[in-house]
Amino acid sequence: MNTTTEQIDIYLKETQEDHNLEFKGARNSFAIEDLYKYCVALANEGGGKLILGITDKKPRKVVGSNAFKDIAETEKKILDTLRISVLEEVCIHPQGRVVIFHIPSRTVGCAYSYRGQFLMRSGASLVAMTDDRLRMIHAEGKQHPLEDPAMIGISPQKIVDLLDTQKFFELLNKPYPSKRDGVIEALLNRKLIDSCSSGYSIRKIGALLLAKNLNHFESIKFRAPRVIVYSGTNKLKTKLDQIEIYGYAVGFEGLIHFIMSQLPQNEVITAAIRKKVQLVPETVIRKLVANALVHQDFNLSGIECLIEIYENRIEISNPGIPLLETDRFIDENQCRNERLADMLRLFGICEVKGSGWDKIVTYVEAAQLAAPDFRVTANKTSVVLSGYKTFQEMTRTDRIRACYQHVALRYVMHEAATNQTLRDRFKLPEDKASTISAVMGQAVKESKIKVDEAAGGGRKYARYLPYWA
Repeated sequence: MNTTTEQIDIYLKETQEDHNLEFKGARNSFAIEDLYKYCVALANEGGGKLILGITDKKPRKVVGSNAFKDIAETEKKILDTLRISVLEEVCIHPQGRVVIFHIPSRTVGCAYSYRGQFLMRSGASLVAMTDDRLRMIHAEGKQHPLEDPAMIGISPQKIVDLLDTQKFFELLNKPYPSKRDGVIEALLNRKLIDSCSSGYSIRKIGALLLAKNLNHFESIKFRAPRVIVYSGTNKLKTKLDQIEIYGYAVGFEGLIHFIMSQLPQNEVITAAIRKKVQLVPETVIRKLVANALVHQDFNLSGIECLIEIYENRIEISNPGIPLLETDRFIDENQCRNERLADMLRLFGICEVKGSGWDKIVTYVEAAQLAAPDFRVTANKTSVVLSGYKTFQEMTRTDRIRACYQHVALRYVMHEAATNQTLRDRFKLPEDKASTISAVMGQAVKESKIKVDEAAGGGRKYARYLPYWA
């Protein structure tokens, strides 16, 4: 502890609040109820600091706080109410009194609540934890379901018969061992199989990645991706319905090739030339499908990874609701299946951690597609992606969503988002600056973006930030 004035000055320069740092002006007072809520939320996010006497809006400054002058009493109230041992500290800064609450992390497998609410941070707000997030916390310390055996008591030859070990070594860019023992050793080292008293067992993650036919594994066969192609823009007429049989890693290229072969074509005009292009570029499809496979909730059953292709769009969904708000996909990363993601990265199928969605939005902008539309229901997450659209063809909602994603992307790339950059995204000339100003103004009104006050400038030359920055 013992926070110095120099440390306070460092806090003033923090670019944004995060899950572990919260600022409040609280010049005269701060409600004890709100203190309890922030203690719970910060503890649930791994612990952190609640700092009173510093403004939360940038540019931050010390304004001083008169709240919670009896340190011992405040600490006792928190402990009695929440059963959390929070330490209060006061630092006398030249500009005023700063109060720092040091909040410890929750224990593994437990989440804190206040008056029945399990709270967490979401941008600048406190929100109730989703059931999905609570399930993950309660499952901490327990073995991930993918580490359970999919098949037990089999021989080395049976492993080679069931798993595409040839493709496994190809994906690793390694030569295939001359002896079967070398194959088994490599699978053991990657913890895709285990030895047991009756021979060997194949873990679910091993089968899911390398199966020659997922139908041979009763406990995971329903995890196979399914592709449905419809005639038209609704579900009335199904043209094709196919379930993938290969494991995620060994069958990924074939799955992508099949999806691309089923995508309709769009007519695009560039430089006064009409040409036919596929509805969505392959690069985007690859990343979206990989994301769906990696982020599914393996604790849910009866829901599959589903790719639905319509004449005017593609919808990709996976079981489970996201651990992050959909608005934060671009700048944050949280994966419920780290080892699955690591293996797919090792095979060259997934992106480097945290770089997926910013690349997707970059490709979407370059191809002049409508911005991805994220939809969350009670037990699944979907992304809807339409083909090429001119600015005139986009709905008002399309434009606002594209504006937000553009501003968020520029922010994570450490580049300014302005009227001109959004015009470039929509491929509009300079005389449409007022049209773009109206879009950005509406996005500000809907609290999707905000003006960067530190940059200054008139409306046409203003810089913009995502609302959470």
